[in-house]
Amino acid sequence: MEAEVSKALKGDYCNSITQYSRFKTREVPIGAIPMGGEQPIRIQSMTTAFTMDTEASIEQSIRMIDAGCEYVRITAPSMKEAQNLAEIKKGLEARGYHAPLVADIHFTPNAAELAAKIVEKVRVNPGNYADKKKFEEINYTPEAYEVELARIKKKFAPLVEICKAHGTAMRIGTNHGSLSDRIMSWYGDTPKGMVESAMEFIRICHGMDYHELVISMKSSNPQVMVQAYRLLVKTMVAEGMNYPLHLGVTEAGDGEDGRIKSAVGIGTLLEDGLGDTIRVSLTEEPEYEIPVAQALAQRYEKRTQVVEENIEIPDFDLPADYSPYAYNKRASAELNTFIGGHQVPRVILDLSNQNLKDANILVAAGYIYSPILDKYNMGDQSIDFAYLGDQLPSFNFPGNLKQLYNHATWVTLLNRTNCHPLFTLKAYIGASQRDAHLNLVCVSNADLDGDDFKAIPFDNTLVFVLETDAEYGMMDQRAFFFKLMNAGIDTPVIIKRSYHFEDSTAQDQKELKAQLYAATDLGALLLDGFGDGVWIDAPQVSTKFRVSTSFGILQATRSRISKTEYISCPSCGRTLFDLQETTQMIRSRTDHLKGIKIGIMGCIVNGPGEMADADYGYVGTGPGKITLYRGKEVVKKNVSSDHALNEMIDIMKEDGNWVEKEN
Repeated sequence: MEAEVSKALKGDYCNSITQYSRFKTREVPIGAIPMGGEQPIRIQSMTTAFTMDTEASIEQSIRMIDAGCEYVRITAPSMKEAQNLAEIKKGLEARGYHAPLVADIHFTPNAAELAAKIVEKVRVNPGNYADKKKFEEINYTPEAYEVELARIKKKFAPLVEICKAHGTAMRIGTNHGSLSDRIMSWYGDTPKGMVESAMEFIRICHGMDYHELVISMKSSNPQVMVQAYRLLVKTMVAEGMNYPLHLGVTEAGDGEDGRIKSAVGIGTLLEDGLGDTIRVSLTEEPEYEIPVAQALAQRYEKRTQVVEENIEIPDFDLPADYSPYAYNKRASAELNTFIGGHQVPRVILDLSNQNLKDANILVAAGYIYSPILDKYNMGDQSIDFAYLGDQLPSFNFPGNLKQLYNHATWVTLLNRTNCHPLFTLKAYIGASQRDAHLNLVCVSNADLDGDDFKAIPFDNTLVFVLETDAEYGMMDQRAFFFKLMNAGIDTPVIIKRSYHFEDSTAQDQKELKAQLYAATDLGALLLDGFGDGVWIDAPQVSTKFRVSTSFGILQATRSRISKTEYISCPSCGRTLFDLQETTQMIRSRTDHLKGIKIGIMGCIVNGPGEMADADYGYVGTGPGKITLYRGKEVVKKNVSSDHALNEMIDIMKEDGNWVEKEN
């Protein structure tokens, strides 16, 4: 095994950056459902019922399993909950359900040791298993750090011995927001710190000849999460390890936002060939997480069963200024202070098949026309380009919405204000008329190696629209960016992806797949700093859906902020209030605060740490009691839940971050 693992990875953190190839991990037995190796990508979720409510936990577990959940995780915050896992397990088996159970442990080693004798797997968080987080900065000498590691081993080794004796698997699950003060002081709040937090515990297990491990690197920020997993694989392989990976974006939120954010992070890593099990963390009932996880996993199960239909991409040198472990936006030229350079990525919407006789078609695109005022009002999610093909509208467009026409139609326009041509590559090279401001040219990765590309007249009006016909075309498109960077070409690039689903597919499934696939394909490129615009071509779903998905992907990748972001945990048996109801209540009062990040956490475990990325935090600290945060700082403790939201708004007002919602 170790000889196989020690081979250098062609992609540094994956088998290949140009062709899909699943990274082969060690197979770990977890009850009757093994994970890793040649096993399919496993689906899991977590109960939200109170663990001491045995019947509610059983019923919820059954709903999850019936929906397709393969591993059921249950929180065990103390000895009594750990002991009750035996009753839950007994009740499930009596009903004919034998899915492996996973005990979720924070802070309490004795509960983990008890649970490991009962269930098939335990999850420990290295940030709080042997440490209590006080947000203190400590200056360690190397000798003092070694003393700390010896202390951790003394606390952790008994659990390892119990797991070995009982055949129990373990997930070492690092969370970005709950790194120990020791890790924070030594490595900082970084993907490297996340990796080393896990590696401290992994090395102890490795040294004790215990290998039934699964590893996770979760963050509410998909960019941090992806970088941490990539660095983890590189680090493990360098040390002769290949433990299975549990993928998830923690505190992803609810609804569309949660699904898109999860797909950006999880999908990017699946594209890398990484990942052995998925948990999609939504602030919804756990059985609703399963179809999302299945849609992501099944895309890659299909991929391993069919001949890869991507164009063969030869190996090439990676650009010197590219790193998969740190975000660096590709340097592109800024054209007309509108696209490229420091401008936010632009959103393109295809309206060529719409009725262009009615201005109301622009409502879904973020523009509402007022006949009385004879003007358009823009929303926070208003598109930048409308592709009209060969159609001419019978009404005036908003002055800040650019129109795209096929070149043959564009040349016939009498008034070309705000109107720009879209060319094929050959048409652009041979065109006698080009726009003086912006010319968009459709290209593919394969075009880069052709004679036509060499004949392009480069100037400061050129924008590439990067297309691919491949069902799995992310790597093909990524190679295009690598080649541009190696060639020193700084032309802005709009990423276009097209999706079509079988007509027999239910509409809700078309929408779910279009959303998840686009979040994966576009999100993976945006996380690497590639792309000056996005264009989702999915005629089977509504224009409104395409617009919201486009902006959702840009928000999830932190490329363009257009709305309030909610970092809300998915709830569990530790939760001290109804998370779904509370999230909706907070959303109803604050969803107009563009760019503000609000953490909504059910308990202190998912409190100041897990919402490390939030501007403000609303954390349950007792029945009917809320503690309010500004970043990681406690502002008010034990506020009545009846008044907590108003008091949080008052804090925002004090900071100058509150604006009244328009009617």
